[in-house]
Amino acid sequence: MAFVSYETSLRTFKHSLWFLTRKAGLAPSIVTMFFFASLWQTAMVSQVLAQSFNLVAFGDSLTAGLGVGPRDSFPAQLEASLRAKGYQIDVLNAGVSGDTTSAGLARLDWAIGDDAQAVIVALGANDALRGLAPAEMEKNLDAIVGRIVGRGKPVLLAGMLSPRNLGPEYAAAYEPIFARVAKTHGAIFYPFFLDGVAANPRLNQDDGIHPNPAGVKVIVEKIVPSVEALIAAAKGSEPSTN
Repeated sequence: MAFVSYETSLRTFKHSLWFLTRKAGLAPSIVTMFFFASLWQTAMVSQVLAQSFNLVAFGDSLTAGLGVGPRDSFPAQLEASLRAKGYQIDVLNAGVSGDTTSAGLARLDWAIGDDAQAVIVALGANDALRGLAPAEMEKNLDAIVGRIVGRGKPVLLAGMLSPRNLGPEYAAAYEPIFARVAKTHGAIFYPFFLDGVAANPRLNQDDGIHPNPAGVKVIVEKIVPSVEALIAAAKGSEPSTN
């Protein structure tokens, strides 16, 4: 939105005052009253439009940005992408490296403030890396998503895939959990956070687990439509087509 300077507004006012008093016969006091009322209304509308939407990215090292600079982390790149599409939005980084779903649940209440309007939950990768019981992870995720939704904040739950070395039985128990929890609480489900990035050496750091800046960019490009649906859900409107 473009804003005019004080000098420009004053020139406009003087011209309007001259025209309306000389040509339209209106009293200067009436013209002045309407002019400043119009300025006040414009300022109020501009203030509302300028308010940012607060989106929290709640997760582990994949969210926190382990191994990449702050500007290349998932929340930072997501914010930049959404702002480029016209959204007035702040994406808050609530990622903690090493967090399991249990650790995330323990810090949930202080990590997500009342000013959050929507939340992306991306936890569970470390549960699998440590071979923790899928049933316990489901219990934790159910509590996390349930409590956020219970506070009136819509959730996007990002799923993960099990490491292949844990075998098919673990994968069969682990991978369906995310969809079940999302369905239970009416959350938006994004099937695989690392879609298009996992196992691609060009898009990952040397550890083969954490994405590099180019990998984060791919994650953001793929998840943005789901995030737009999340924002729309928080605002009670249809997703933007811009």
